[in-house]
Amino acid sequence: MTDIDSLSASLNAITVSTELTEEELKPHLDTVLASLLEKRNNAAVDISRSGILPSLAQVLQAQSNLHCQVALLVAEMAREAAVRELCIDAGLVKALVPHLNSNNPEMLLNTGRAIGRICFDNTQQQEQLVQSGVIPRLVSIITAYPENDPLINVCLLALCNLVDLESSREALAEVGIADVLMFQLKRAADAERRHVILEILGSLSESDVLKLQFSESAVPEALSEMIQDLQGGSDPHDLCSIKIASNLIVSLLLGDESMQKCFAEGSGPVYRDVISWLQCSNTQLQLSGALAIANFARNDSNCVKMLDLGVVPHILTMLEQHVDEGDVSVQHAGLSALRNLAIPATNKVRMLDDGVTDRIKTLLRSDMPPVQFKLLGTLRMMVDGQVSQPASQPASQPASQSVSQPAASQPASQPASQPASSQPASQPAASQPASQPAKEATLILGRDPVLLARVMEWCEAKDHAGVRGEACRLLAALIRHSRSPDVVRAVLHGGGVQHLISMATSEHVIMQNEALVALTIAAATDLESMTEVSRGSQLLPVLGSLLQDPELLPEVQLSVLGLLGSLANSRAMKEELDSGSIQERLSKLLDHSNSNISSQAASILTLLEKNPKTATAD
Repeated sequence: MTDIDSLSASLNAITVSTELTEEELKPHLDTVLASLLEKRNNAAVDISRSGILPSLAQVLQAQSNLHCQVALLVAEMAREAAVRELCIDAGLVKALVPHLNSNNPEMLLNTGRAIGRICFDNTQQQEQLVQSGVIPRLVSIITAYPENDPLINVCLLALCNLVDLESSREALAEVGIADVLMFQLKRAADAERRHVILEILGSLSESDVLKLQFSESAVPEALSEMIQDLQGGSDPHDLCSIKIASNLIVSLLLGDESMQKCFAEGSGPVYRDVISWLQCSNTQLQLSGALAIANFARNDSNCVKMLDLGVVPHILTMLEQHVDEGDVSVQHAGLSALRNLAIPATNKVRMLDDGVTDRIKTLLRSDMPPVQFKLLGTLRMMVDGQVSQPASQPASQPASQSVSQPAASQPASQPASQPASSQPASQPAASQPASQPAKEATLILGRDPVLLARVMEWCEAKDHAGVRGEACRLLAALIRHSRSPDVVRAVLHGGGVQHLISMATSEHVIMQNEALVALTIAAATDLESMTEVSRGSQLLPVLGSLLQDPELLPEVQLSVLGLLGSLANSRAMKEELDSGSIQERLSKLLDHSNSNISSQAASILTLLEKNPKTATAD
């Protein structure tokens, strides 16, 4: 009898297995298994279509000593994707699941392989497995046989295939999975095992409940220890493990409680290791280190403590390594960290003392829009010293802020408050004053000709709206927070007025108001320079157009009126105001329902009606 004839006879015998004794059935199972192990093309498909699958399910459901052999046979057939649906239709999954309660490690191994292969990439079947209670059973098997590596691999792969299901995460949150995984991670003998465990942890860390459990079970510390053990080598598998683990730590720091536990007032081992990452030569660890610092810097007390511990020089040194042809993601992440650290007002001057502005100015020569965008935002945070600050943003992955988005999508400073009705029209609209540290930072930046020149250049970045908008906002912030004649003069004579005029036409109210308040402060601070650079510009036409806009918000109208009131004190600007259509538009505001607006309009009209000799000479 040929091998084919023998296989055919065995398949026929198995289909009527209920008529055979175990001793009679076993050699037929051996024959089919031997045929599968020969890896002949389409053997598994041909065998599965022979009609034996329901018979195999019956054997698994009956009292038999052949369960282990049948499970192995099914596992070998299920290597082929085309067989899996046939196995499901034959009820093999349902027949196999109870055998996960076996006390026989070999039976558990064969059963786990069979179920894992049949249900691979089948969400419906995977969901049914979870509902049938396989999650706690898989964890129990790992716990019961912690050093049975083949069995551990099967269970970990099964978990890896199931953890993306929300129901799996809920089940795993109830069985103390963190300790089980950490034990296996520490004894993992190869990169493949490490990567499976890290993938499971990465998926589970998306759950806030599990994220907290992981921090309480010292998962970040274990990951950091693993990274430390793998550092210094060049094996690509080890480098991959370092990348996955460091990204996972950053992800775990997104949770407030887990972040604070890892920080531990700056004494936590994870925080100490993160600082060492900033100083190492591994670009991936530098990136993760910067993102981790940005996450630690999500509250003021942490920011202040990190400055006490000297984190800023480490970030600056790291950034300097990537200025010329360096890694853009590292630069972006480092600037994100500096930006968050600069939020507390008390940190601004301390960061200046650490050389922040001088040292990050080397990034001014960057041609990469994401770096330019983040650099401008960091500098703006240095000068923004208002008491009420937006919450700093957590960082989870290499920053990829799209520079095509308008800058107003970023956390914005507070818009100017409405002026009181008794406020003289010649005074600038109210703007929350900067704290003293922020003002000192503003004076240093605003008097820097190299920085101003580069910012002016970025104000004209036609292909990158985000860079252009953020550059304009920085110019406005320098004027608003310094109120310094030197800074105002530097910005105006450097060409900043045209950029602020353009910013005043933005579709974003916050940007409009910031520009108008900056121009108003500039006019009140140095009217002569403001007049000089504004004559013949589009300033008055833009202001007139804004006044005519029926949808203009009251706070923006008040800012426009505040600026017009300041300009009306200049003889040259008064002449332009007299010759234009602005007076007519002001007259229409006298009956405005907002008393502040009508009062401001009346004050400006009174100024314009005075003898020109009473106005300031140009």
